[in-house]
Amino acid sequence: MKNTTLTFIGGGNMAASLIGGLIADGWDPACIQVADTSTQRLQQLAEQFAITTTTSNNDAAEHADVIVLAVKPQAIKSVAQEIAHTVSQQQPLIISIAAGIPAAALGNWLGKSVAIVRTMPNTPAMVQSGATALYANSCVSEDQRSVAESILRAVGVAIWVDDEAQMDAVTALSGSGPAYFFLFMEALQAAGQQLGLTENTARLLALQTAFGAAKMALESDDDAATLRRQVTSPGGTTEYAIHTFQEGGFETLVCKALLAAADRSRELAEKFGSE
Repeated sequence: MKNTTLTFIGGGNMAASLIGGLIADGWDPACIQVADTSTQRLQQLAEQFAITTTTSNNDAAEHADVIVLAVKPQAIKSVAQEIAHTVSQQQPLIISIAAGIPAAALGNWLGKSVAIVRTMPNTPAMVQSGATALYANSCVSEDQRSVAESILRAVGVAIWVDDEAQMDAVTALSGSGPAYFFLFMEALQAAGQQLGLTENTARLLALQTAFGAAKMALESDDDAATLRRQVTSPGGTTEYAIHTFQEGGFETLVCKALLAAADRSRELAEKFGSE
């Protein structure tokens, strides 16, 4: 599997993160190729990873077993149509990391019989701590599912969904989710400074507390609600803070925020994925 010929079309940060994770996981750099319009970016990637690069999408797609479409949503239609003939001849597995683009739209541009896996990775993939949901169309074989999962697991957790409509919820939760935690850490730091801590002390305490809480949750068999109750002593400081959050409508606000993100995900899918 790790000798599979893999082509990235688009050499941005997410592509670089996946390439780095794959090579660290044992993937042969000689089997990885990147196509991008920026020769400067290609030079950087070639020097960093010792991979093959090209400015031609069709050349990159010609001998690939797997093609990862790592371009922005507004560019994916033109890229897909550009390589459609090559894809129809080679029949590679297509993995799309373009947010909001439905598999059906990709199939319309690339060909109805093309095996397509739509994914939604998030930015922590850049530090091999990502969370990615994957959806496969009916043309994807079990072996191809394994390959797609192996690629995305190189940068974190990979989870399959059976209903593509769930990808909007995935986008709202994990796709956009890192920003929510950054916002909360930002607010924690600001509040700590208001209470008299220095900027550096408040920042380090906020970041390490967020990291520690996530690590505890990942390594525990208990759910988040149980963990919260375990660290909330009756009548203590944590209980008073939690009550203040809840009295301010914290849970309702989080739900409202994710609904807004999911609605926007659907809007973007209609805009960029239209036939």
